Amino acid sequence: MTAAANAPAEPARSAPEAKAPPTAFGKGFVTDAWYFVALSRDVADGSLRRQELMGEPVLIGRTRGAQGGAGQVFALRDICPHRAAPLSAGRVVDKPGEGQTVECPYHGWRFRPDGGCAAIPSLVQDQAFETDRIKVRAYPVRESQGMVFVWMAADPRNPSEPDHEPPVFPGVVGGGAKLVEWMDFDSHIDHAAVGLMDPAHGPYVHQQWWWRSEHSMHEKAKAFAPSERGWAMVRHAPSSNSRAYKILGGAPATEITFRLPGYRWEHIQVGEKQVLALTCLTPITETKTRITQIFWSDHWVFSLAKPFLRMGVVAFLKQDGGMVNLQNEGLRYDPALIWIDDADKQAKWYQQLKREWIKSRAEGRDFVNPIQPTTLRWKS
Repeated sequence: MTAAANAPAEPARSAPEAKAPPTAFGKGFVTDAWYFVALSRDVADGSLRRQELMGEPVLIGRTRGAQGGAGQVFALRDICPHRAAPLSAGRVVDKPGEGQTVECPYHGWRFRPDGGCAAIPSLVQDQAFETDRIKVRAYPVRESQGMVFVWMAADPRNPSEPDHEPPVFPGVVGGGAKLVEWMDFDSHIDHAAVGLMDPAHGPYVHQQWWWRSEHSMHEKAKAFAPSERGWAMVRHAPSSNSRAYKILGGAPATEITFRLPGYRWEHIQVGEKQVLALTCLTPITETKTRITQIFWSDHWVFSLAKPFLRMGVVAFLKQDGGMVNLQNEGLRYDPALIWIDDADKQAKWYQQLKREWIKSRAEGRDFVNPIQPTTLRWKS
């Protein structure tokens, strides 16, 4: 993914090899957290779409707006409690006295956006049945900065209300997203996250003339600091062997941030212009993770060079996806993994953050970021 330029180096120190914790890639997910599921513009009025999230079928829908306004986004468990048909295969209907509901395609049972059952068409007038007692699980959902986020609670059957909002990203400028690409990786989100933040694979996995090669490798020293539920590689000039930055002109300065449960973004400033490259990790199942790359910018280069930028993003995703498939060949034998400082320090931070998040939620206390300001050094 993206590396950056030299910062003041700290004194040389030994970096003994250390095995990753045995629980580093457990089956669990980070819960009580917001996950990206779609761009707002891709959830049209009156639409229903199916999304698998942490192995759960989730319906993402939107009611029809009034007087040209956008409708309400909602999220329901995508299973009708009657005969288990996917509600996403139904339609949004508007009946007198019920408001807008999701109609199941099998028997027409209708459910409000909050999950409550509004009607069972097969009932006759004198049949006593408490329709209001039937509910489909509803997930908290938010729209923010043109994106849709769904809250995945630790206890989905008895969820508490979200106690924090989705992240707000810097650099969402220039109107709607300029470039969006996604790919499903055959990996647990833990492996996808560690691969995303790995600074040393670039010269070997991403060998393009416009990026870098193993022949251009040199030592890097980057300053890092804790940030909200994560950390940031503090703002700096891009590396001299990262040629793609040169098309931006001027003197770009970049800051790269990671935040739980799975967001990485690079915010680039070139004078008054900005570029935001956001990567969202969405766990579909224990063995599949969706990687969504979204770019915003008010820089002219996105108007002129968009086809070439798209080719570059697709190339990166395919190369990373191919390496994940190769890695899976080894992972199926459940080997012990060896992580080293400093190149693998961010991978260790991710696991520390995850453990602290889970522990703090279990103990009902505030999250305490375990990361301390430091400088990391590696070659890439």
